[in-house]
Amino acid sequence: MASMAKTGKVLLLIEDLSVPADTRVWAEATTLREQGFEVSVISPKGRDCDRETYICLKGVHIYRYHAPTQAKTTLAYLCEYGLSMVKTWWLSLRVLRERDFDVIHAANPPDTFFVLGWFYRLLGKRFLFDQHDLSPEMFRVKFAGRMGLLYRVLLWLEKRSYRASTVVITTNLSQKEVAIGRGNCEAERVFVVRNGPNLRRLHRVSPEPVLKGGRAFLLAYIGAMEIQDGIDYALRAVHELVQVRGRRDVSVALLGDGGHLPVLKQLAHELELDEYVHFTGWVGDQEILRYLSTADIGLCPDPQNGLNEYCTMVKSMEYMAMSLPIVAFDLAETHATTQDAALYAPPNSVQAFADQLEHLLEHAEERASMGQRGLELVTERLNWDYDKQNLLRAYAVLFPQMVDANIPSCAVNTSSPPQEEQQGEIAEATKLLN
Repeated sequence: MASMAKTGKVLLLIEDLSVPADTRVWAEATTLREQGFEVSVISPKGRDCDRETYICLKGVHIYRYHAPTQAKTTLAYLCEYGLSMVKTWWLSLRVLRERDFDVIHAANPPDTFFVLGWFYRLLGKRFLFDQHDLSPEMFRVKFAGRMGLLYRVLLWLEKRSYRASTVVITTNLSQKEVAIGRGNCEAERVFVVRNGPNLRRLHRVSPEPVLKGGRAFLLAYIGAMEIQDGIDYALRAVHELVQVRGRRDVSVALLGDGGHLPVLKQLAHELELDEYVHFTGWVGDQEILRYLSTADIGLCPDPQNGLNEYCTMVKSMEYMAMSLPIVAFDLAETHATTQDAALYAPPNSVQAFADQLEHLLEHAEERASMGQRGLELVTERLNWDYDKQNLLRAYAVLFPQMVDANIPSCAVNTSSPPQEEQQGEIAEATKLLN
């Protein structure tokens, strides 16, 4: 396959995670590098890894800055984002001097990188807005709807990001509808690039029963631990199983970290789950493979909160890639992704979530068939090898003279559900917007 671009230069920006720890940004960066682009990334340093100020990995130039402690108040968020913006701008000048770039590819949150887009427009640079999350909804959840003024400011920032961009990337059709409806973006410049897992990274290894802590079953959660992720619902459901229904055959592994972790550890203690729940913190790929290959059920406890309805949960596709059946709350995008690889509880019902967990624990054949269905879905169309084709189509808008004629003509659909499912997603998204 001929290279899509031989001289295009891209600068990727991210604030909320380090690189390559952010698997989506890293997948985008390496894909573009493989297509012949020169790629630079600016990100914060990680807390336990990704500590180098500069490193070149797989041909991608990574520049990192020391980030402030994770914010928990409005003022702290403003300070965090303000300081990160200044450091990102300073490093962008270094990248401009050392390597140059043609396009700024900015991943949110925050929705403030458009300021750099405006600045570098004076030098002929273009701006791509990569919308991972709906920031206005996310912060409304974090502050429990108390910050009406902040919400309006975030809507304004989001709109500026849409307007500053030549191309917009979203993670699913619901978010695309927001970009079109709320952001007044032309549909043809909004591309859905899902967060499908890299199947070369995720694969089953030999189960290790020791990880179950001497019990028959292991429930696993992988991902961020913030207030919107609903891990408290999962803990309360496990409490229902263990302390109310008397099941002593269940262990839980929670893989990840985040600002809500101390609250979750305290909650697990209050629910008398200390001997049943293991918080691993952030772990590398090998640990992830060990736990997910041993686990019996993957947990998707993301509640209905005005944000998660628009989100495609990366963890759900990672469970599917590892042949794990899933228990989830019945949200539009979650259901569109996992389909019959999951059992669904009515949103935010701890009792119903526990019921579905217990049902799967009692039915081994159903667990196996659901796990197999999940693997089929991921293998067929919910993986990065499909998703990256839409990323390349987005970049064909920015670099039309460098477009690779071998990108499949059906690529715009390969990472999306069949047409009838797309129509259902769009109808649901429109309903949410209204």
